[in-house]
Amino acid sequence: MISKQTIDKIFSTIRVEEIVGEYVQLKRAGSNFKGLSPFHEEKSPSFVVSPSKQIWKDFSTGKGGTAISFLMEIENFTYPEALRHAAKKYGIEIEEDLREISEEAKHAQTEKDLLYKIHEVANTYFQEILWDNKEGRSIGLSYFKERELKDDIINKFQLGYSPEQKNAFTAYALEKGYTKEILEKSGLSIFPENTPAGVDRFRERVIFPIHSFSGRVLGFGARILKSNVKTAKYLNSPETEIYHKSNVLYGLNQSKQAISRKNGCLLVEGYMDVISLHMSGIENVVASSGTSLTTEQIKLIKRLTENVTILFDGDNAGIKASFRSIDMLLTEGMNIRVLLFPDGDDPDSFARKHPQEYVEKYIENEAMDFIDFKAEILLRDVGNDPIKKAEAIRDIVKSVSFVQNALKREVYLKEVSNKFGLSEQSLFNELDVQKQITQNQTHHVQQQQKEKAAPKLEIVPLDKEKEDPFLFEVLFMENKLIEHMLAFGDIVLKRRNENNEEYQITVIEEILHHFEEEQYTFLVKGNEIIIHQVKEGIQKDELRSGNFFVSFMDEEITTKVVDALIPLDELENWASRNIYPPNYGDKVADQITGDVLLHKYRYIDYLITETAKELDQYSSTDEVKYYELIKKITLLKQASIRLSNIIEYSPIKGIYIDRKR
Repeated sequence: MISKQTIDKIFSTIRVEEIVGEYVQLKRAGSNFKGLSPFHEEKSPSFVVSPSKQIWKDFSTGKGGTAISFLMEIENFTYPEALRHAAKKYGIEIEEDLREISEEAKHAQTEKDLLYKIHEVANTYFQEILWDNKEGRSIGLSYFKERELKDDIINKFQLGYSPEQKNAFTAYALEKGYTKEILEKSGLSIFPENTPAGVDRFRERVIFPIHSFSGRVLGFGARILKSNVKTAKYLNSPETEIYHKSNVLYGLNQSKQAISRKNGCLLVEGYMDVISLHMSGIENVVASSGTSLTTEQIKLIKRLTENVTILFDGDNAGIKASFRSIDMLLTEGMNIRVLLFPDGDDPDSFARKHPQEYVEKYIENEAMDFIDFKAEILLRDVGNDPIKKAEAIRDIVKSVSFVQNALKREVYLKEVSNKFGLSEQSLFNELDVQKQITQNQTHHVQQQQKEKAAPKLEIVPLDKEKEDPFLFEVLFMENKLIEHMLAFGDIVLKRRNENNEEYQITVIEEILHHFEEEQYTFLVKGNEIIIHQVKEGIQKDELRSGNFFVSFMDEEITTKVVDALIPLDELENWASRNIYPPNYGDKVADQITGDVLLHKYRYIDYLITETAKELDQYSSTDEVKYYELIKKITLLKQASIRLSNIIEYSPIKGIYIDRKR
């Protein structure tokens, strides 16, 4: 287990804006940062990061917390995994607590944990074979050296080699205690009926590990080096619980910082394209690894930038098939440029032939927008055929129809108009046709999905507190007072006692005194836990407000704390519009006084309704109890009237009456 001292050091060192910034494109908004939610599809930013408070809040999903909780959400890490990842990023040495781990904890590993672990074991094994094994050096390392890869690049991408022996890794893993079942589920080993000892999937191949956004090994790509073998040149891991090829981009873990820094991403096809560009000093590059580009992959890029340049081989026969990728990128709001390398070159060979500055300038100067690119490809063989030319222009307009921003669409159509000497009106008419076709196709797909779903009709009951307005109101005020304790707990209030003598009290102490005076029973379990911690803190001369609870590993409490510390108002950067509304908490003294009274008032109303429910139970069975309840309701109603006069609230109208001046 990670020691408490190490955990404290991790929390005091890490920066939430840096960790979140690796996954979300953040822009400064006043004292905070804003970006699009990584958990929910949206067009307007509702994701807020507060560097001063070291927390984040996603208003679109209601999630929020610390940098560690963000890693747990985005990467599906356990708490220890998130801590270890953050420690590695910031160079913090992990100190283990040597207390004996329970047997239950030892057996608590899930299948997913084991899949991650076996891939790490395999990755280390393949690298050791490459560097330390005679066969690995003479075949695998020699191949990489022939491709002019330097040692630092080989290590950066953790390249490896799987030996010729058909079950070398399988035997190694079994000896380490991994089961046949987990080896088979990982795709690293195959166990045919006639080969009980197993067969290595990637034997006699150089290995390219495929990493997640955060750097965990999810699977492998492997290239065979023999040319006389009738088998696939490249072999990839099969789909597993942790590896879904449509959700992964090769090189993203090594390239994400450069993509974010340069605000642009180069998209290539193969592993070696990525590696060679990195070796030449161009690091903002990822590969779709031979698969068709997917929406999920585009969204991974969009976390970091909206600018994509697609790099193609000059003689690539599949260029026309790539038009679908262009349309998908446009649909996701990406800005696209396309580069065709000279015939005979691909990004790998071009990067090895030329110095970094030349390659960068070539990409910058030669990349075209998607209109020029499609025009060049589609009009190559058209000649003077007007029908073919019209079809080519229609195809280009079809791509423009996928552009989501209306202003961008108009600019692109003007460009098409100027390029082909066509009237803008005819192009806008064609655009409407293409948009209608697209909408019809989308509607048809959605209808089919609905029919397949065959939803069951169910009556969904209302939440209990929404059914009962008195319960809802007291819950609302209970939560509000807890939020005040979390947000303003250590603020000192100046008050006067019955003798008009001034005294000082913190927000925490005043609200806590109110709860104790009412002998209040908390209706929300999370609030009860917070109050218990606050009381424990006071006994130790500590004021435990929001910052204390931020790192609590309790989702309900963390959400409550973040809601209190980042109110909805912080989504807006009013100062950028020269609007300066009062800050949240500017009049905290008056707010606490009013909300304590209002909570008292709502609580009395709630007690009246709860007591009234008991009357029928005792009306004919226990006369004494019945009249005790009547007396209690009467006293509560008198208290309610006195309170409504104090807070100037009309229980009949349900609104605050005009304040007396």
